[in-house]
Amino acid sequence: MDKVSEHFSRSEFACQCGCGFDAVDVELLDILERIRKHYDKPVIITSGCRCQHRNTFVHGVPGSLHTKAKAADFHVKDTAISDVVRMLNEWYPNSLAIGEYSRHIHLGITEVKRRWKGTYWKQQF
Repeated sequence: MDKVSEHFSRSEFACQCGCGFDAVDVELLDILERIRKHYDKPVIITSGCRCQHRNTFVHGVPGSLHTKAKAADFHVKDTAISDVVRMLNEWYPNSLAIGEYSRHIHLGITEVKRRWKGTYWKQQF
């Protein structure tokens, strides 16, 4: 069994290239569990950790938090992306990297607050 928490398995965070990289940051996992329990709906991970090769292939930024197992792209089943982003901003107003896309949310563990929409991001102070 590859469960890493009550609702998540290690395989959900595995690099999609099949290289075997399947780590997940504990703080990231805790936040995803909090989201899961808040909405009482499945949280679907669309991209967890990435090896350097996969990160380059998907045009990820160099040094991406995904390559450090400190980021995940996800959505909550049958829940508006904007609702989840709004809730995350309320819970974590001064930290985390939160990117709002049309089909998923990027969530990254960082002490520096970062917020963006679409393919562009800008740091807010």
